[in-house]
Amino acid sequence: MLTIALIVVVFWLNVSSARAAQQQGTAQRIITLGPDVTEIVYALGADEKIIALDRSSKYPADTASKTNVGYRRSLSAEGVLALHPDLIIASEDIGPPEVVDVLNQSGVPVLYIPAVNSREGLVTKISLIAERLQLEPQGEVLTKSVTADFDAAMAHVRKVSEGRGKKVVFFHGLAKLSGAGSDTAADAFIRHAGGVNPLAVYKGYKAVSAEWLLEAEPEVVLMLSDGAGGPKAEDVFSDKALQNTPAARNKALIVLDGPYMLGFGPRTAEAVRILADALYGQ
Repeated sequence: MLTIALIVVVFWLNVSSARAAQQQGTAQRIITLGPDVTEIVYALGADEKIIALDRSSKYPADTASKTNVGYRRSLSAEGVLALHPDLIIASEDIGPPEVVDVLNQSGVPVLYIPAVNSREGLVTKISLIAERLQLEPQGEVLTKSVTADFDAAMAHVRKVSEGRGKKVVFFHGLAKLSGAGSDTAADAFIRHAGGVNPLAVYKGYKAVSAEWLLEAEPEVVLMLSDGAGGPKAEDVFSDKALQNTPAARNKALIVLDGPYMLGFGPRTAEAVRILADALYGQ
């Protein structure tokens, strides 16, 4: 009963807050949920209006000074609404569903940003956020910048890869060897950098066996940084399922920061260049 009462109180507080923001014409107390969303708001120059963000929003460095509401897929409605936001800008994959329901019914405007992993998807993200924050001129400048960055990155990829298309597999970790298939940010990132994802014949994440890996012959393993200097090649390729792959023979492990690699935000073109250089030896 106490929890229900708290949600009701917060609901009415936030209705008032949201109405005040609408009267002022623009939001003043924003919560951003998703690293791409947060980076775009910063790039638009509206970072001073961010009162809180999710755990994956770690760039730029100033994000460390903001209140953290936890992982975007395991949010607490009370934790978010207790901060009295007048706007929530969220990646469309936030959760859990029951929390999303509470947020949608709270009276606080929620702008959901589609997770489209492409240059065009990034342009859409910028347009939606800039329009909602009434920062269309800044949005146009940012769009031109990221579009030029992507065009330059793709030209660089074509130059360094020379059409070779190395086979790259992405794993979140080694516990279950679940690899990224099609319709994932990792697959899109690999393709943008000139790689070929053998797991793309499957949709989403797929558990793989040693037999599958032997047949697929991945040349490179791509993983997320653990924040402590790892994972290390000797640990990754000591896994029995990976030991006999071309990647293991060449100790070909590439480790990148997660939001930087998979966020498809303003820095993604730079990350694509870095992966292409790592793949093709530039």
